[in-house]
Amino acid sequence: MKVRNILLLTYWSYKDGLVQSTLIHVKLLRKVLPASSWIYLFTLEQAKFRMTEREVADAEKELAQYQIKLIRFNYTSFGLKAMLKMVGMILNLARICFTKNISHIQCWCTPAGAIGYILSVITGKALVVESFEPHAESMVENGTWAKGSKQFKILFLLEKLQAKRAKALIGCVESMQNYIAEKYKIQPKNFTWKPAPVELAKFTHSKKKEAGLINKYGLEDKVTCVYAGKFGGIYLDQEVFDFLAVCQKYWGDQFRLLLLTSHSDKEIESYAKKSGFDTNKMLKIFLPHSEIPSHIGLADFGITPVKPVPTKRYCSPIKDAEYWAMGLPIAITPNISDDSEIIESNQIGTIISDFSEEGYLRNIREIEEILNGNSQLLYEKTRAIAEKYRGEHLTEQAYRQVYSNGSKL
Repeated sequence: MKVRNILLLTYWSYKDGLVQSTLIHVKLLRKVLPASSWIYLFTLEQAKFRMTEREVADAEKELAQYQIKLIRFNYTSFGLKAMLKMVGMILNLARICFTKNISHIQCWCTPAGAIGYILSVITGKALVVESFEPHAESMVENGTWAKGSKQFKILFLLEKLQAKRAKALIGCVESMQNYIAEKYKIQPKNFTWKPAPVELAKFTHSKKKEAGLINKYGLEDKVTCVYAGKFGGIYLDQEVFDFLAVCQKYWGDQFRLLLLTSHSDKEIESYAKKSGFDTNKMLKIFLPHSEIPSHIGLADFGITPVKPVPTKRYCSPIKDAEYWAMGLPIAITPNISDDSEIIESNQIGTIISDFSEEGYLRNIREIEEILNGNSQLLYEKTRAIAEKYRGEHLTEQAYRQVYSNGSKL
């Protein structure tokens, strides 16, 4: 099928870090498409990420440089109202498919893929699902849904239907094709994989330990842990603050937490209070993604607290790529993507598998031993990992495989 324009579906808000950190995907996708092609980027806008008119105008101007058009719809939580709104939304998207000369519907993850599947059936446009990983089963494993719930049954069925209908599936890890075969009983027609890439040109050594920011936040001679992300759902919550409380006890006043999150102060204070973590030693900031590199660069190590459930073997946390690019060792849970294995085999972090004070102390000592080594060699080592395992070339290769003239599309 000749590639014309792409309708690119997400299930997130434009200002959400999930979209901001993966706009690099969209730009790399645009790079492999014909010169005349446009990408229509669809987002579901939550109230907490509401954009001002100026922010919308700025985003549209920025994206237009890459021949990307932003299409925004308001998000509604799962329920009857959401289902009714979904019908109108799909009809609007179907109209766009026909009026904007769309040839392919590409989706980020299976929740957006559910919309894409229905839209593909209605319009006959080719379906491509990237970051294809288990979502329905993950929601059961992390305790959000019950195995017998309507939500699970509907999304699991839609995942299976996506796998069957898609002209191409792009996983985050190579082993995802085994999951598809085992769980959905389907052999993917055109499977490729790529981990979440990091924009290496923005996450550079020049952004490390910027003197102005070090002075601003009072981080001189501190051991700083950074976490860029959320709590709950696919992520641990209380356990993170239990770990951080032990860090605080171990390093004393020398320890600081840099928390880059959209969670409210009230939510964070509740977790901290239960763990005995002193929030006076924490900097909680919500930043535009353009400021993330310089703030991650302030830290000495990062944490990736993805819940260690079986389906997270098939994910690809972007934060790991960003930490590595900035030279940080990582404290991570076991069996997360290929990352846990990479961290352990290269000795560039620690695996949090024993959720007790004794276990956390072991992790802290392993991090301390790494930090006591040569800082320049540590940066070079982790940076090389980012380049090898999360370089933009891997994403570009995957997109070329899907959209090249010789592809099965």
